[in-house]
Amino acid sequence: MSSMTAGPPAPERAIRPKTISFGPPGGVGSIAVGDGQPCCIVAEIGQNHNGDLGIARKLIDMAALCGASAVKFQKRDVDGELSVELRDKPYDNENSFGATYGEHRRFLEFSAEQHRELQAYTAGKGILYLCTVCDLVSLEEMAPLDLPAYKVASRDMTNWPLLAALGRLGRPIVLSTGMGAEQEVDQALELLSRYHDQFILLQCTSEYPCPTEHVNLRAMQSYRRRYGCLVGMSDHTAGIMPAIAAAVLGACYVEKHITLSRAMRGSDHAGSLEMEGLRRVVSYIRQVEIAMGDGSLGFKPWMGRARDKLAKSLSSKRDLEAGDVLREEDLELRCPGSGVPWPRRECLVGKRARRSIAKHTILAPGDFE
Repeated sequence: MSSMTAGPPAPERAIRPKTISFGPPGGVGSIAVGDGQPCCIVAEIGQNHNGDLGIARKLIDMAALCGASAVKFQKRDVDGELSVELRDKPYDNENSFGATYGEHRRFLEFSAEQHRELQAYTAGKGILYLCTVCDLVSLEEMAPLDLPAYKVASRDMTNWPLLAALGRLGRPIVLSTGMGAEQEVDQALELLSRYHDQFILLQCTSEYPCPTEHVNLRAMQSYRRRYGCLVGMSDHTAGIMPAIAAAVLGACYVEKHITLSRAMRGSDHAGSLEMEGLRRVVSYIRQVEIAMGDGSLGFKPWMGRARDKLAKSLSSKRDLEAGDVLREEDLELRCPGSGVPWPRRECLVGKRARRSIAKHTILAPGDFE
């Protein structure tokens, strides 16, 4: 790995798939994620379950009821991840679940078997089960669950051993960028590209909660131009607007933390969404997707009623007698719009009136010969 070059991938290597599949393509429970697909809306449970399987199930219920595409948990090897000093550091605050930071982290960890149980419960709700794996031990423990995709936290942007191991699995990878410097993102994607091109790059600001002025939604577009890859957002704001705006700007994957109550004990609850907030995020993103349309131009049949009523048609500017030749100066425009429009006036001008036509009458081709 030490020989890896810095800088962005060459442009010819930056051509990525327009869609990827979370799960076997066409398989039961699999979903397509990418351009032209519904935004994958992920309810990030993380460790807001507070170490309680019952709370975890209620959060899964909440995500399914609100219409989320998936839930996501986290898995880490606490004893292998923390230095002795940090592991044994006293952790005495209102959000603590243990006397030391190590005890606190261990309390919030589910075993691989508990994750399997929650995965089965989630499948029964008709949505996907995703997980952030934070180290090689956790990856090995979670591999038997046959997850449809893996999430990498931005803090592991430089964890090349983990990225390489994930790349070798061949599963889609969702990579947050929050703590990654520009060169580190370049290097991470160069590494992953050695194995496959099934990844999504998430704009993410590592503040909890993130203030609106630090969201930087345009970074998604910068990533898309730079790497040609699918992009999304891991939204750490306390509100719902940035996630919805991200979908408008082309995010194929949006992640929001959820909680049963913002008042619950734990450091992530205050910046998470309760049920009504998640429901609104899902509902508004789905409405936005419908409103985006197909991009085609021009008049649509469903506007016919309004055009017939409000647009203008050729009308007689003076009384016409039978046999009069219609001149352009004899024309004016009046509502409704169900007649002949001005650009088609040549079908009437120069022709003779079949009958007398009163001033201000909407003209029709059958009135002339």
